[in-house]
Amino acid sequence: MNPAAPGNTGYQSLENVIIRFAGDSGDGVQLTGSLFTQDSAVMGNDISTLPDFPAEIRAPAGTLPGVSSFQLNFSSRDVHTPGDRPQVLVALNPAALHVHLADLVPGGLVILNEDAFTAAGFKKAGIDTDPREDGSLAGFSVHGQPITALTLEAVKPTRLGKKQAERCKNMLTLGVVCWLYDRDCDAIETLIDTRFGAANAELASANKLALQAGFGYADTIRLMPHRYRVEKASLAPGKYRRITGNSAAAMGFVAASQLSGRPLIYASYPITPASDILHELARLRHFGVLAGQCEDEISAMGAAIGAAFGGALGLTATSGPGVCLKSEALNLAVMTELPVVVVDVQRGGPSTGLPTKTEQADLLQAMFGRNGESPLAIVAPQSPADCFDMAVEAFRIAIKYMTPVFYLSDGYLGNGSEPWRIPDLDTLTPIDVNFATDPAAFMPYLRDPETLARPWAIPGTPGLEHRIGGLEKADGSGAVSYDPLNHENMVRLRAEKIERIADDIPELEVLGPQAGELLVLGWGSTYGAIRTAVEDLQQEGASVASAHLRYLNPLPRNLGAVLDRFDKILVPEMNSGQLRLLLRARFLKDIAGQNKIQGQPFKTSEISERARSMLSPGSTRRARA
Repeated sequence: MNPAAPGNTGYQSLENVIIRFAGDSGDGVQLTGSLFTQDSAVMGNDISTLPDFPAEIRAPAGTLPGVSSFQLNFSSRDVHTPGDRPQVLVALNPAALHVHLADLVPGGLVILNEDAFTAAGFKKAGIDTDPREDGSLAGFSVHGQPITALTLEAVKPTRLGKKQAERCKNMLTLGVVCWLYDRDCDAIETLIDTRFGAANAELASANKLALQAGFGYADTIRLMPHRYRVEKASLAPGKYRRITGNSAAAMGFVAASQLSGRPLIYASYPITPASDILHELARLRHFGVLAGQCEDEISAMGAAIGAAFGGALGLTATSGPGVCLKSEALNLAVMTELPVVVVDVQRGGPSTGLPTKTEQADLLQAMFGRNGESPLAIVAPQSPADCFDMAVEAFRIAIKYMTPVFYLSDGYLGNGSEPWRIPDLDTLTPIDVNFATDPAAFMPYLRDPETLARPWAIPGTPGLEHRIGGLEKADGSGAVSYDPLNHENMVRLRAEKIERIADDIPELEVLGPQAGELLVLGWGSTYGAIRTAVEDLQQEGASVASAHLRYLNPLPRNLGAVLDRFDKILVPEMNSGQLRLLLRARFLKDIAGQNKIQGQPFKTSEISERARSMLSPGSTRRARA
């Protein structure tokens, strides 16, 4: 898209727009992007977002480490990613322009807050020359506006001080963008009222005045020769809402509680980027959720195990560093075979690493990060909306097979958003819970012949008293046992129980040709970029397909057969090749990896270029013929 293209002053129809808001971490960039996203959802567009937060809690204002951004792809067709490169950049200061200009498409639109482009602003950003004058902006359509001054003038009717008034400038830029893309501000004003509430009516009023002023200013000066419209997307009929992955996960866990008839007890230590799950569940306490903020990760894990021992749904969430701390107690859940779900919203590591950036580097930790032979189930959602479905699935598996389950999300999924079709609860499958009640037939480790699950016995049930703890249990009786053969038997039983889950999960679905030259296989948040890249290559006639793993332990039972049907396999991952390592070891396949460890998700172009390089010369032309 070239927003500066000549033409009349009417509306031009666009298939999609990728816009990035950027500014200082105190400029309200995330709120701006969130409000425009919600408005796009109301307008019926398909959406995909990528919020990007600074890693420092409060970097100095106007500096490069303090830049925050929010990218949104809103479209009249089905989209799976927030887009590779923005077509529009809204930069509230020189640092934001400096960080993000290189990503903007050639000829893209730049909206600048000229009031921030001062000598002091350049010094904070470490810039020696004014980018408006040194040729940096050549080839772009640049529109500089006195956004701060306009904001202060717009909010004069309120009693806000200058500092608070200046913070409304994000709403003025939002008004400009709403004008540009033919958006009615009424829906956003309603969202502003909801956001600030009656207790902050003065702030709500100021933000709405700034929003209206931005829209009116753009309309008065005719900011662009064109205004643009993105029509509604053709979504399946139903009721939709915009949802983030963390919100979807929280709702999914509450749904599992309702479907099983068991209370949900959530124990968590706040950690980025998993903290929003705690916030969401605390707001849902009217569904019987007990959400507690614990002193540390170890106590949170212990509380979740205690909840499961007591007959509730035990849930805890963390990120990579917290998993390390939970590992000893998590092994207690493996030994006691209790249905606990552990959410890992992965982030860049090691150690504190990149707390606000995304990564997929905890797969091997989930698989093997405990002492001894300690297998457990692992699931991984593929999109923000899928976080709901896999949350329900995690507890279904945990209860049916009496095992801890890892739920591997990541920062991209947790903070990203998309339209979510709200399910009819009557269509969701109930989760059966069968507590042991008969003392005559009770043995704590007497296993179900199909699932190998041990009984779930609520403490205090007469006649069901039994030992619990980390020491090895005797098969059947559950008594402490040091017998070598019993230990080997129990290790094999626990492993076999996890393997049997493969008979109870869907087979791997292949999108595209069911056999051919290249299969691009992924897991977790790489789904959108892989699917989009492969669909683009299929349009070129290439013999390429995609598949995505939502179950990582055990793997789908048909995975080996799928791999055998393709000449080459490519596995893109935001790590050094962890899934590739597991697949090569298990299936003895020469699987190629594409690895990105930059704290940023894959771009569609990165995957399509690598896939194209693996296709034989002329394969696209032959496929077309």
